[in-house]
Amino acid sequence: MIAKLAGTLDDFGPDWAVIDVSGVGYLVHCSAKTLDSLGVRGDRVTVHTELQVSENDMRLIGFASGEERAWFRLLTGVQGVGSKMALAVLSALSIDELQRACASGDAAMVARAQGVGPKLASRIVNELKDKAGGLPSAAAGAIASAPKGSASLDAVSALQNLGFKPNVATEAVARALEELGDGASLNDLIRIGLKRAAG
Repeated sequence: MIAKLAGTLDDFGPDWAVIDVSGVGYLVHCSAKTLDSLGVRGDRVTVHTELQVSENDMRLIGFASGEERAWFRLLTGVQGVGSKMALAVLSALSIDELQRACASGDAAMVARAQGVGPKLASRIVNELKDKAGGLPSAAAGAIASAPKGSASLDAVSALQNLGFKPNVATEAVARALEELGDGASLNDLIRIGLKRAAG
């Protein structure tokens, strides 16, 4: 199983890239957002990968982050969603947008993806609604890696002391941080975080 590739961006097209790893070129199918993040030919890149094997095909799917790969796996677990459809959704929506859409049942947002009709969009949000909360958003991931003593970590700790579960507290502070910006004070993060956690 190939889980990750680190090498040079050799070439790319509308939905693929070739990553040169020590002279071997790997063809990797990607979402538009992952392709945008890779840069230009000759750049050093790292992609998380998923190997898909069918009767007559083997393909590597590449992702800019582990979160994107986790969402790809969730999406392809929904009946009627293949790898191309999952990549279309991940091209149209950021991880945070997709997580919010599933958590709030916003099928119209998912239907923005090319080739995803209203019926399939409803099935996606209905099936992933409960799972959406279990995956950390990109913002929550940033909080987890924040230095000790930072306002965001202190705010998460304060919400946990008030009885909120760690993942709920982290997600609430992440949303407060998105709203208020990086320079937000501890008090403001706790105040807005409380509203988001309770909501």
